[in-house]
Amino acid sequence: MTEIFQQGSPQAIEKPNEPTLDAILALQMTIAWAGEGLCEPKRLNWWRTDLIDQSGGGYLLQNLLPKTHEWASLEAVRQAAIQQDKQTRQNLAQPDHIRTLFFWGFIIDEQLADRLGQHKRSGQSPDQSLPLPLELGSDFTTANLEAAIRIPNQVIDFKVAPSGRELMGKMPDSLELCVRNLVAALLPLAERYPMPFYRLRNF
Repeated sequence: MTEIFQQGSPQAIEKPNEPTLDAILALQMTIAWAGEGLCEPKRLNWWRTDLIDQSGGGYLLQNLLPKTHEWASLEAVRQAAIQQDKQTRQNLAQPDHIRTLFFWGFIIDEQLADRLGQHKRSGQSPDQSLPLPLELGSDFTTANLEAAIRIPNQVIDFKVAPSGRELMGKMPDSLELCVRNLVAALLPLAERYPMPFYRLRNF
């Protein structure tokens, strides 16, 4: 049973339990992997990294960190996505009152980092630990990604802002619903990272 926390913040939301944190991490990792652009062949080219594939940075990390290289690769590309998201978010008014796939505010972002650390120490691989919607490291196709992130029989309503896609309406209290909506709002896929976001209303 989750509880409401962050009282006094712009919007009170659920305190995430471990399955919710894992769901967010799984989608962050999936989009971070899909967004790589220096790999061959490149994927979405949203960030200039090649940190997972064995033909690129993944090979180096495997040699340096043989036991945790899968986590290290995903953590590194996730961080690249976080940085790109932050740069894009800074172009919006009151960026700290924006919530995106890669920015949930200090408390939740710290919980995500702690949960990721737990998984790295567990001895299990990412596909054993997280509900990944795609096999990361497999052949990438936009069709497979679109099918994995689309919410059946639902269209996410957003308006195009100068630096992203603002989802309409109030952000749901359910973090898991939030993350599903934000990821689904990446559709249609774009040449640049379109940064779907919720704007917190109660401040």
